[in-house]
Amino acid sequence: MPIHSASAVDAATVHPELWPQGHSPLPPDPAIEARVEALLAKMSVEDKVGQMIQADIKYVTPDDVRTYRLGSVLAGGNSKPNGQQTATAVQWQQLSDAFYRASMDTSGGRLAIPVLFGIDAVHGHNNLVGSTLFPQNSALGNARDPELIHEIGQATARELRASGINWTFAPTLTVPQDGRWGRAYEGYSQNPALVAQYAHAVIEGLEGKLGTSQYLDADHVIATAKHFLGDGGTRDGKDQGDAQVSETVLRDVHAAGYPPAIRAGVQVVMVSFSSWNGVKMAGNKALITDVLKGRMGFGGIVLGDWNAHGQVPGCTNEDCPVAYNAGLDMLEAPDSWKGLYKNTLAEVKSGVIPMARVDDAVTRILRVKLRLGMFEAGLPSANPLVARSAQVVGSPAHRALARRAVRESLVLLKNKGAVLPIDPRKHVLVAGDGADNISKQNGGWTLTWQGTGLTNANFPGATSIFAGIQAQVKAAGGSAELSVDGGYKQKPDVAIVVFGEDPYAEFQGDLPNLAYRPGNDHDLGLLRRLRAQGIPVVAVFLTGRPLWMNREINAADAFVVAWLPGSEGEGIADVLLRTREGLIAHDFHGKLAYAWPRTAVQIPVAAAARGEQPQFPYGFGLTYTDRSDTGPLSEDAGVELSSARAGVYFTHGKPAQGFALRLTGADSAAVNVTATPAATTDGSLRISALDYKAQEDARSLDWSGGGKARAALVAPVPLDVDRETNGDVLLVTTLRIDTVSAAGTTIGVGCGSGCSGEVPIGKQLAALPRGQWLRVGVSLKCFRDAGADMSKLDRPFEWISSPGENIAITEVSLGTVADRTLDCRAH
Repeated sequence: MPIHSASAVDAATVHPELWPQGHSPLPPDPAIEARVEALLAKMSVEDKVGQMIQADIKYVTPDDVRTYRLGSVLAGGNSKPNGQQTATAVQWQQLSDAFYRASMDTSGGRLAIPVLFGIDAVHGHNNLVGSTLFPQNSALGNARDPELIHEIGQATARELRASGINWTFAPTLTVPQDGRWGRAYEGYSQNPALVAQYAHAVIEGLEGKLGTSQYLDADHVIATAKHFLGDGGTRDGKDQGDAQVSETVLRDVHAAGYPPAIRAGVQVVMVSFSSWNGVKMAGNKALITDVLKGRMGFGGIVLGDWNAHGQVPGCTNEDCPVAYNAGLDMLEAPDSWKGLYKNTLAEVKSGVIPMARVDDAVTRILRVKLRLGMFEAGLPSANPLVARSAQVVGSPAHRALARRAVRESLVLLKNKGAVLPIDPRKHVLVAGDGADNISKQNGGWTLTWQGTGLTNANFPGATSIFAGIQAQVKAAGGSAELSVDGGYKQKPDVAIVVFGEDPYAEFQGDLPNLAYRPGNDHDLGLLRRLRAQGIPVVAVFLTGRPLWMNREINAADAFVVAWLPGSEGEGIADVLLRTREGLIAHDFHGKLAYAWPRTAVQIPVAAAARGEQPQFPYGFGLTYTDRSDTGPLSEDAGVELSSARAGVYFTHGKPAQGFALRLTGADSAAVNVTATPAATTDGSLRISALDYKAQEDARSLDWSGGGKARAALVAPVPLDVDRETNGDVLLVTTLRIDTVSAAGTTIGVGCGSGCSGEVPIGKQLAALPRGQWLRVGVSLKCFRDAGADMSKLDRPFEWISSPGENIAITEVSLGTVADRTLDCRAH
């Protein structure tokens, strides 16, 4: 779909009469309406305001729910029972019961109104250890199978209910137009028609079929259509950015999934962080009230995203009457809920938020709770599925469904010389860092927010890609050898190389272009090395989105896009291998749901509007009966591939492109390092090259002069890392400590003249092991708390020390995973 430039005049004006007209598919239920009216009559203003606020389990307790009468809680991506990294079904059940009991406490004359519990179950119940993890949405779009999507919704709902949870923040109905967006893998397709088709199917799977006894019964959960509206169309694919498109494009492309979602009976719509032509969606009354609720007839709950209301002009996380007055019924205030409660209560009492608006919001919330049968259901653990959770969560039937989804999602881009399918009776080498890595094959939103910091042991019952291949090869009489680096004990008949994107979520996945790992040709080198040895090479690419891969496609005999396939890696073996009898059990089925870029700077959807051809068009996908004419492809990326990755400031011992490494001596004289060795003018700090994993891919810093000196990375333009700071991102330095100065060490950032944030780390540094390479992280919040303006960093890294310190550094970047995370409160 083309991206159009919106007119500068009245660019954000909404014309509701031009939008699809609809109505709630659920006719008014007199019994429910009477109960809602009776409850409203008994509720105090405090009761009502409490219903309109959602807090995160990391920042709220059952006692808080009892006191403030909160209407719902959520578990964010990194929020688990008891503050754990991961959690089991029993632990989720116990926590859900505790919140429910608190909400139903009638002591002191309180009203019993059951609390909703929401969670991001976006590719299965992905916060639950042992659950079935389905392929991410960008994979499922290639399957072109609405019935499959329906069944995935059903299975996800059952596993949620078995853990005591009754609400998922899914499906994502975004229509991504730019693969640089870090949430692109959450969208089914660039094609709004496919998204609309899937919307009805998945919601009916999650909630049950309208008009039947299964609708919102004990086997189903409340679904959430998100993110309303235009999050997949932001300029340059920037997360939480601005969709600068016409109202026609906003309606026909980005809103395509919402009418079918409403017709399917979806009970919640979540409003986006993003803007439309400069207007934040969380404050856009015309789209929320006039279009969604009015014209489209949506009768459920309109929910804000995680503190998104705080981005509305004039608002903060703790105070935003504008969002409520725009039509949001419930605000996600994970860590800001108490301040929001206090301010909202005062604004309702003063009339800033009209009581009619409050009553409309609370009516919608109560109506959904009654439709779900919450007032009669009792404890979440009373659900019949809970007693059988061990048989429901990760059940053989659910895993078989996920394995089928993997098979249907695979897309074959190249098969030169019919190297595929592979004879399983041969000796098969399985290489690459994704071969035996269940975390990598799942991506973000998997047990943790970013999907990082996990091992295969965190995924009981799951199957890695290598394990799936090994099982089938062994059963057929062949042999399989695992080698991440491509070495082997016995020369293989064929090599399968599994590689791709590392897990990420939201803005941490935003890219400046579509180059795959610019500046890091490790995977390309592995493909070329194996092929140069006369070994047929099959590339299996793990990714959330199409990336420029022409060099890797050329370097392989066959190229398979496996996307982010989830927990059932054996689904890949099902398609790549013949049966032991030499038959093809499963052919390739997937057709691209996103066009593939011709260069690293080509955005295929935008390019199509200019008449340019992508490398592989939407709908492309070979089968075993097709002749493969793929390649050789142009290896002109259209961009310098040594360009910096987003959020990487120093890599392989050198500043990222455009950055400078600056040394400032004890005499305050500064010098930019253009070659090594180098030193400050007074000799207080010296730098030299050092080998880490390759020749001169690290730098040694030696404080040997008389006084305090610093090494800093200077950005070509000021960097805005406010989003990353709010999102618990770390500044990660990959370093080796040889000696630590007795006078202390400080790490910091700079934000212009007289603006900085510095954190003393000397004592913690002294406690770390010597001579060992470590990733050492410091929360960006530490620098903000120390006084830095994180929206304009011109020096995103500074290391300040005194004589006696010697360290080596190979990389400085933003991330969420570190071997040691330093506590900025401990000096």
